[in-house]
Amino acid sequence: MKNRKRILVTGGAGFIGSHLCERLLKEGHDVISLDNFFTGTKENILPFMDNPYFESVRHDITHQYFIEVDWIFNLACPASPIHYQFNPIKTLKTNILGTLNMLGLAKRVKARILHASTSEVYGDPKMHPQKEEYWGNVNPIGLRSCYDEGKRAAETLMMDYKREQNVDSKIVRIFNTYGPKMRFDDGRVVSNFIVQALKGDNITVYGDGSQTRSFCYVDDLVEVMMRMMKKEDFPGPVNTGNPDEFTVMELAQKIIEMTGSKSKIDFKELPADDPVRRKPDISLAKEKLDWEPKVKLEEGLKATINYFDQWLAV
Repeated sequence: MKNRKRILVTGGAGFIGSHLCERLLKEGHDVISLDNFFTGTKENILPFMDNPYFESVRHDITHQYFIEVDWIFNLACPASPIHYQFNPIKTLKTNILGTLNMLGLAKRVKARILHASTSEVYGDPKMHPQKEEYWGNVNPIGLRSCYDEGKRAAETLMMDYKREQNVDSKIVRIFNTYGPKMRFDDGRVVSNFIVQALKGDNITVYGDGSQTRSFCYVDDLVEVMMRMMKKEDFPGPVNTGNPDEFTVMELAQKIIEMTGSKSKIDFKELPADDPVRRKPDISLAKEKLDWEPKVKLEEGLKATINYFDQWLAV
């Protein structure tokens, strides 16, 4: 292939990373997945293992890694509260030392690097919907701060390496994403509700369920990440997510309806620093990347429910 690139995907065996690897391979690129398999799984990348243009490397990005590549997608980091709070110091190290190592690599080999940041940089936002220029409302010493502040520090590193070292760096801020290959035990609202509904267990809703989220299907996210990586002279940060806003209760009821479950709602206390409202303003992504999500919630949920239904049947 004439325009084949050699591309490193950190966190390549994870939920989003494995979908990104699949897209890159379909476009004819040479892909290296770098993952320590803390939350990523070999099952996610098993379909690619026979592809001669795919490599899987077990490695932790808190340690240096040397390779010649054209692009780096930096996705490595546990992204659900259950997993990033399991070892908060390691989460901070992944965000800070890991990002430093990838930026050092990008500088050495003159690679373009895209960092997967998060809507959590906005914390429990006072602005609604959230725009990129909003600085956020983050608790620096809370249970979620290892992730929130780690991602904020990583963004700082990305911009400082761009300004001081001329590294071609880019930032996307990912809002709630869902789809096949999510882990059943990641504690995220979509996977939790679907697994509980399919099992006939009560669905756990924290608080009164009036808090809102905006759910972006994984294919839409991969598309905007690709557009961002290919875009010249636009470092971001840019919001990537679906602006359609739903309450947690609306999501629970929709999943019960779609699965035909007899599950009831089990209300529990809202966790500390859990954001009340979450919705991206994606006007910048529309303007700069000509992107907006295409997959409606019901369509994406159908594919995700089918995935978990097959997973539970095994």
